[in-house]
Amino acid sequence: MNLGVVIVSYNVRDLLHVCLTSLYYDIAHTLELRATVVVVDNNSLDDSADMVAEVFPQVELIATGENLGFAGGTNRGLSALGFGTKPLQATRPDAILLLNPDTELHTGALATLTRFMADTPRAGGCGARLTYSDGSFQHSAFRFPGLTQLFLDLYPLHHWLIDTPFNGRYPRRLYSGTEPFSVDFLLGAALMVRSEVIDTVGLLDESYFMYAEEMDWCRRIQDAGWPLYCIPTAHITHYEGQSARQFRSLMTVALWRSRLRYYETYYPSWKRRAARMLISQGMKSQAKRARSAYTHGQYDADELQNRLAAYRQVRDLL
Repeated sequence: MNLGVVIVSYNVRDLLHVCLTSLYYDIAHTLELRATVVVVDNNSLDDSADMVAEVFPQVELIATGENLGFAGGTNRGLSALGFGTKPLQATRPDAILLLNPDTELHTGALATLTRFMADTPRAGGCGARLTYSDGSFQHSAFRFPGLTQLFLDLYPLHHWLIDTPFNGRYPRRLYSGTEPFSVDFLLGAALMVRSEVIDTVGLLDESYFMYAEEMDWCRRIQDAGWPLYCIPTAHITHYEGQSARQFRSLMTVALWRSRLRYYETYYPSWKRRAARMLISQGMKSQAKRARSAYTHGQYDADELQNRLAAYRQVRDLL
């Protein structure tokens, strides 16, 4: 298989180094795999681009000069690989892998994913089993969100509901097995998609600056008749959210802006109204919890004000 890999990076130089090291090691140990790796640097301030140019000269490096977000950066990488252009380039990869810079591939992950794509021609895409840095379980795939999942996100109830279908989760036993299982959507941290699928559904929607862009893309892929799968025997460590943690309050607003766009696109009118009501009340509830946390010394005054400002901005979006 001829594989294209797109990594969108922002201010995670050391993790990006780990990611690329593991990626090239796995490429070298995967028979009959040719890979082109594109790193899109979203105007990092930590010399990430210089590190890539110096240590990994085989990478096709795109320094954007601005932060394009995940969707915008990914589309720049896909364009560099020949997608979204007409006429179609004959040298394009057979499939692409979206890979977060805060990931580390375990040996054999690429072989497992590409073998599945080769053996399952009707599969639109697939993803790996993800674990956190300490080896603990991370959900790699989810059901498309409904109002119940939105309610549980805003109003956490009993902890046993977290891993249930009510909250959009697939059973952990499926991740512990050896058989691929079909899913609604996969995390963009490690998402492999067949090239002809991209020709059918197009690139990512850049109106999602951050969050929900892979959910929207997977929804379009599913609607076009291409099923998606999680492959539990392909293992990738995900250090999760390292770029987003640099701007927590801003990312809170970005998260809900993207979710609202998704709801507006795919929900009927009655469900959109219900979602807006839930979110409005949810932001009030979260503001109340933040004030309580401040009272108990869990936040300082600046953190409290940042959180309250973010919750107000979310309500202004409604």
